[in-house]
Amino acid sequence: MAKIRLHNMTFYGFHGVSRAERETGCRFEVDCELDLDITAPARTDKLSDTINYTAVYGTVETIVQKNKFRLLETLASQIAAKIGSEFPARRIIVRVRKRIPPIPGNLDYIEVEFDSACDSKPNSASGKDGAAK
Repeated sequence: MAKIRLHNMTFYGFHGVSRAERETGCRFEVDCELDLDITAPARTDKLSDTINYTAVYGTVETIVQKNKFRLLETLASQIAAKIGSEFPARRIIVRVRKRIPPIPGNLDYIEVEFDSACDSKPNSASGKDGAAK
């Protein structure tokens, strides 16, 4: 088992709860971690036997730039689902960051991590407006 990691892919997107965020947009950073068996590509040295990093990047770019989601949770899960449907990864972890989020306080960013290996049972813990705590 091995991992392929794409760190800090940066895109401009139009995601957020407020109308202003969805109209003006901002930069989003995305990390993807894919678990896979590299026995065949390590032996053959052929790109066709592994996951093409450029293709993963393109998939993430398309989802971030061509859609508008209210929640980072939705964006992260959509990225993981699309990667899972297009590439033979056994596990996918996606982290999405929004730098300088529009909330009171001083912080660098908000980050959501989606792990395809985690149980997808609904979480009863929720905050205001049904947002996850």
